Amino acid sequence: MSSPNPTPTASGRPSVITDPSLEMTGKDKDIDALREAAPLIPAGTRINVTFLGNEDLGMRVKASTAAKELGYVPVPHISARRLTSEAELVEFLTALRDQVGATHAFAVGGDPSEPMGPYGASVDLITSGLLKEYGFTDISIAGYPEGHPDISDTQLWDALERKYASLQEQGLNGTILTQFGFDVDPVLAWVKEVRRRGIDLPIRIGVPGPAGIKRLLTYASRFGVATSAGIAKKYGFSITNLLGTAGPDKMIQDLDAGLTPAEGDVKLHFYTFGGTKTTAEWIKDYQAKH
Repeated sequence: MSSPNPTPTASGRPSVITDPSLEMTGKDKDIDALREAAPLIPAGTRINVTFLGNEDLGMRVKASTAAKELGYVPVPHISARRLTSEAELVEFLTALRDQVGATHAFAVGGDPSEPMGPYGASVDLITSGLLKEYGFTDISIAGYPEGHPDISDTQLWDALERKYASLQEQGLNGTILTQFGFDVDPVLAWVKEVRRRGIDLPIRIGVPGPAGIKRLLTYASRFGVATSAGIAKKYGFSITNLLGTAGPDKMIQDLDAGLTPAEGDVKLHFYTFGGTKTTAEWIKDYQAKH
């Protein structure tokens, strides 16, 4: 999916489409979809595995194991507010270590408005020291270029800096992973601000894979990204064309045009919406053309 010698952009930096990561759920159908798409996805690709309310530990471990067996780097999500106890966290970390051999994880706050246990935010997971204790060496943390509907920008920056500081103190590698968006301008401004604050972690910008437009708008509205009309305008397709599919061509091109070597390591993370093979095919085609 990524070329060993990626074509540089006009600024001289590699394109953001180099070495993208993908996301899947713990459901069997997503495991089957990953296996089907495997011939299109290079070994070593990061595969994020969600931590949703309708999944259990066994499903998440099974999906992470499948990714590892296919030659990928599983990045299981750990949702702070969904954990009911420290014992549940330890059980999950133990299973990921012993059954999967996972060393990467994504520490995220999670959807519940009220914590189900002792962890109110992802920073609580990181500062607990348990991730390092159980052998995790690379921790992804969340970034919000377009803000968060329930958290102020001041709080978001404070949380990012605290998480970064804790990773540094523990000698852990990290990656900033963003929610998907459609508007390049706030993303570019946010990346520059991350670097201005001295945070030098690799960044993976979330982009939606080439899903059917109806599905895309449904997911977008669920995540509170923007209004459907606004999404359609930013994404460059007609709101009336609901039967086609759209890939993030324009966003990738605009990111490549707007980033410079000063912004460091910036790549993409694809939210596949269940369309793993379609996304993998689209990435391969895009890379071949550009």
